[in-house]
Amino acid sequence: MARISVERAHGLGKQAAREKADKLAQKLADQYGLEPQWAGDTLNLKRSGVKGAVHVGEESIRIDVELGMLMSAMSGTIKSEIEKALDKALV
Repeated sequence: MARISVERAHGLGKQAAREKADKLAQKLADQYGLEPQWAGDTLNLKRSGVKGAVHVGEESIRIDVELGMLMSAMSGTIKSEIEKALDKALV
Protein backbone atom coordinates (compact mmCIF):
# COMPACT_ATOMS: atom_id res chain seq x y z
CA MET A 1 0.00 0.00 0.00
CA ALA A 2 1.38 3.43 -0.99
CA ARG A 3 0.62 6.75 0.67
CA ILE A 4 0.82 10.11 -1.04
CA SER A 5 0.62 13.49 0.68
CA VAL A 6 0.77 16.83 -1.13
CA GLU A 7 0.30 20.21 0.56
CA ARG A 8 0.19 23.68 -0.95
CA ALA A 9 -0.16 27.08 0.70
CA HIS A 10 -2.77 29.50 -0.63
CA GLY A 11 -3.98 33.01 0.07
CA LEU A 12 -7.55 32.42 -1.04
CA GLY A 13 -9.29 32.12 2.30
CA LYS A 14 -11.11 28.97 3.36
CA GLN A 15 -14.33 29.46 1.37
CA ALA A 16 -12.59 30.17 -1.97
CA ALA A 17 -10.18 27.28 -1.34
CA ARG A 18 -13.15 25.00 -0.64
CA GLU A 19 -14.72 25.98 -3.96
CA LYS A 20 -11.45 25.25 -5.79
CA ALA A 21 -11.16 21.90 -3.98
CA ASP A 22 -14.72 21.04 -5.01
CA LYS A 23 -13.96 21.78 -8.68
CA LEU A 24 -10.77 19.72 -8.48
CA ALA A 25 -12.69 16.84 -6.87
CA GLN A 26 -15.29 16.89 -9.63
CA LYS A 27 -12.51 16.68 -12.22
CA LEU A 28 -10.93 13.74 -10.38
CA ALA A 29 -14.33 12.09 -10.03
CA ASP A 30 -14.89 12.33 -13.78
CA GLN A 31 -11.40 11.11 -14.67
CA TYR A 32 -10.90 8.37 -12.10
CA GLY A 33 -14.36 7.42 -10.89
CA LEU A 34 -13.80 8.78 -7.37
CA GLU A 35 -16.80 9.51 -5.20
CA PRO A 36 -16.41 12.88 -3.41
CA GLN A 37 -18.20 13.60 -0.12
CA TRP A 38 -17.73 16.61 2.18
CA ALA A 39 -17.35 16.16 5.95
CA GLY A 40 -16.77 19.60 7.43
CA ASP A 41 -13.70 21.09 5.72
CA THR A 42 -12.50 17.69 4.50
CA LEU A 43 -13.50 16.29 1.13
CA ASN A 44 -13.27 12.51 1.21
CA LEU A 45 -12.65 10.66 -2.04
CA LYS A 46 -12.89 6.93 -2.57
CA ARG A 47 -13.17 4.15 -5.09
CA SER A 48 -11.97 0.60 -5.26
CA GLY A 49 -8.23 0.59 -4.48
CA VAL A 50 -8.04 4.30 -3.65
CA LYS A 51 -8.97 6.29 -0.55
CA GLY A 52 -8.14 9.95 -0.13
CA ALA A 53 -9.02 13.24 1.47
CA VAL A 54 -8.62 16.91 0.62
CA HIS A 55 -8.15 18.94 3.81
CA VAL A 56 -9.01 22.61 3.28
CA GLY A 57 -7.51 25.09 5.71
CA GLU A 58 -7.45 28.87 5.96
CA GLU A 59 -3.94 29.03 4.45
CA SER A 60 -3.27 25.59 2.90
CA ILE A 61 -4.76 22.59 1.15
CA ARG A 62 -3.44 19.09 1.82
CA ILE A 63 -4.30 16.01 -0.20
CA ASP A 64 -3.68 12.59 1.37
CA VAL A 65 -4.16 9.44 -0.70
CA GLU A 66 -3.82 5.75 0.13
CA LEU A 67 -3.41 3.43 -2.84
CA GLY A 68 -4.20 -0.27 -2.78
CA MET A 69 -1.74 -2.90 -3.97
CA LEU A 70 -2.64 -2.67 -7.67
CA MET A 71 -2.52 1.14 -7.78
CA SER A 72 0.72 1.39 -5.74
CA ALA A 73 2.82 0.69 -8.83
CA MET A 74 1.55 3.96 -10.29
CA SER A 75 2.14 6.08 -7.15
CA GLY A 76 4.82 8.31 -8.75
CA THR A 77 2.61 9.14 -11.71
CA ILE A 78 -0.43 9.70 -9.49
CA LYS A 79 1.52 12.01 -7.15
CA SER A 80 2.76 14.03 -10.12
CA GLU A 81 -0.79 14.37 -11.48
CA ILE A 82 -2.09 15.46 -8.07
CA GLU A 83 0.65 18.10 -7.78
CA LYS A 84 -0.05 19.49 -11.25
CA ALA A 85 -3.83 19.53 -10.73
CA LEU A 86 -3.52 21.20 -7.32
CA ASP A 87 -1.07 23.83 -8.58
CA LYS A 88 -3.37 24.59 -11.51
CA ALA A 89 -6.48 24.72 -9.30
CA LEU A 90 -4.91 27.24 -6.90
CA VAL A 91 -3.98 29.79 -9.57
